[in-house]
Amino acid sequence: MASDGLATTRVAQQLGVSPATVTRWRESFAKEGLKASVKVRPGRGRKPSITPEKVAAIVDATLHEKPAGATHWSCRSMARAQGVSHFTVQRIWSARGIKPHRVETFKLSKDPRFEEKLVDVVGLYLNPPEQAIVLCLDEKSQIQALDRTQPSLPIKPGRAGTMTHDYKRNGTTTLFAALDVLTGSVIGRCLPRHRHSELLKFLRLIERQIPNDLQIHLILDNYATHKHPDVQAWLVKHPRFHLHFTPTSSSWLNMIEIFFAKLTNQAIRRGAFASVPDLIAAIDSYLATNNTNPTPFIWTKTADQIIEKVQRGHATLNTITN
Repeated sequence: MASDGLATTRVAQQLGVSPATVTRWRESFAKEGLKASVKVRPGRGRKPSITPEKVAAIVDATLHEKPAGATHWSCRSMARAQGVSHFTVQRIWSARGIKPHRVETFKLSKDPRFEEKLVDVVGLYLNPPEQAIVLCLDEKSQIQALDRTQPSLPIKPGRAGTMTHDYKRNGTTTLFAALDVLTGSVIGRCLPRHRHSELLKFLRLIERQIPNDLQIHLILDNYATHKHPDVQAWLVKHPRFHLHFTPTSSSWLNMIEIFFAKLTNQAIRRGAFASVPDLIAAIDSYLATNNTNPTPFIWTKTADQIIEKVQRGHATLNTITN
């Protein structure tokens, strides 16, 4: 650009650098030529205090070794083992996305009909049938009515809300719930136990609330209650109900689990309930609030994408076990 007659400021604008940088490179070229100007001059910049070999040793030890008497490394235990500061270890881990303190859970289904069931359920999510409603059904059992042993303190500036670590148990209830995939609304009812008789009561509730001209597709897991002979006999008498079972060890495929997690985090975990009726009232209030302005969960993964990921998981497990 300089040889074409462009001014230093114009060159700097077009290349996105400062005019001083352009000036230094032009002076360097005038004195030493192209070969000298493009190399980085020795002595410039801070010298690295940790050698590449030491960095590689820290990364390798993190990924393939364990400290004595522990399941995983901390910054300080790795620093002691490698003779560096824990700040150095932290920088190396952060730069490479290594997080030894975290662990995620997983479970790969061994259901022989896994792909068949997966395609069936995901097909209902991505392409629901017309003149029908798709409901994700499950039970959140043994929800405890826990009361704190001392009153909690409210949140205030500079201090989080507080609650005692110990509690009193005041009974349990079971929430039967069915999530409408299209709208996000939830049909829910708390019942004292988790048996096929309670499931039949809930199915009758669904039968009353869903318009008669709609078919009802239920996505649910393989719990024995769902396949009880009395339940099967009831379904024969109500042919508009169609059951779609998720693969074993695949509760993540049922979107009602997302709703249960939200319910726990927003209405139960921090609550104090002196009795089971208090707990049920809180759950009913949450359901009513959700149904006032429901928001559906959007399923994005196709069955092929999920199958491909599961196959990679099985391949990885096979390399470890073999």
